[in-house]
Amino acid sequence: MVTEQARSNLLPGVRNTIAVASGKGGVGKSTVAANLAVALAQTGASVGLMDADVYGPCIPRLMGASDALQHTENGKVVPPLHHGVKIMSMGFFLPKDEAVIWRGPMLHKMVQEFLGRVEWGDLDYLVIDLPPGTGDIQLSLCQTIPLTGAAIVSTPQDVALEVASKAILMFQKLKVPILGMVENMSYYKCSHCGQRDDIFGHGGAREASERAGIPFLGEIPLASEIRVQSDGGRPVALESPDGAISRAFHEVAGQLAARVRTANAGAGAREKEPVLVVR
Repeated sequence: MVTEQARSNLLPGVRNTIAVASGKGGVGKSTVAANLAVALAQTGASVGLMDADVYGPCIPRLMGASDALQHTENGKVVPPLHHGVKIMSMGFFLPKDEAVIWRGPMLHKMVQEFLGRVEWGDLDYLVIDLPPGTGDIQLSLCQTIPLTGAAIVSTPQDVALEVASKAILMFQKLKVPILGMVENMSYYKCSHCGQRDDIFGHGGAREASERAGIPFLGEIPLASEIRVQSDGGRPVALESPDGAISRAFHEVAGQLAARVRTANAGAGAREKEPVLVVR
């Protein structure tokens, strides 16, 4: 069992730890995590991106990273820097044609290694891309470090929102603040005629967040530009914020940063509350 003191000291230079989660796969969680990390870095913040999706580690591809890992004199791994973001992923350690087939104890060890054996240094934000669902890695992470909060990614369709609600319940049971919900693939706008098509529906995540009493962080459209640039290792958030798609990610990142400040203010207030001592 990790003590509270060890939990607090594991990442001494990291000010905020943000888990990006989803109830199910296929909702674009990793793409959202990568673009949010880039958007936060473009505000001048120091940002790290930890790929904890062991079974499908795609952050190196999304960020255009294929570096040979370097080590410090004391044996810690130096995370490669791409697009202003420090990156660590299981994808750096595995050949492309191999799969991870691990049980819970190995997954727990991986989480601890990525947190304690990586030279993250001083960071304003460590964004953690979690695997979909509510499994061992989520539990290990919450037991290993105190999370600032979690952002939940979902598409607008009912089935995705139903599963996303399970991720929200998990974090609530683990006493992790929910920073908000992001609606990905929110709508499609034709680049030729300008007509909008709500392929997966629209507004479902906003309605779900209102029902759950958690913040809604914003909408990300479904666009081929996101797919093309993600495959090319250049997140679309790197483009000018004047573009609609890049602007969407920057607006969500701004809302996320605001919720982090609110969460920190609330945590500070709770720490200052007088403790009732029963004699």
